[in-house]
Amino acid sequence: MSEGIRVAAVDDVEPGEAVVLPTELTGTPEAIALFRDDDGTYYALDDTCSHEEASLAEGWVEAGEVECPLHSARFCLRTGEALCLPATKPVQAHKVEVRDDEVFLSPGVAPTS
Repeated sequence: MSEGIRVAAVDDVEPGEAVVLPTELTGTPEAIALFRDDDGTYYALDDTCSHEEASLAEGWVEAGEVECPLHSARFCLRTGEALCLPATKPVQAHKVEVRDDEVFLSPGVAPTS
């Protein structure tokens, strides 16, 4: 089983913010956004909204959700589930682990509860 890819130090992303991880780092065809919820928990989702071409990393992060900056669709940070219209399709969620003040991503691996 993969150890994951080191993508950030814990202080690289402020609570309530997100950063886009380049495809060169993740090895994925689409960019992945790394989110730090307002409680300090880290999550990773595909960066592009499933409704229309918009970066979720530019959205608002709060209480386990991200709101798309374009049309206000909301997604669950843990599962990628679309929580309201206009989005009806989920975005892919990826496993994130914090070890020794470092954030590791396992692209394509579903997060565990």
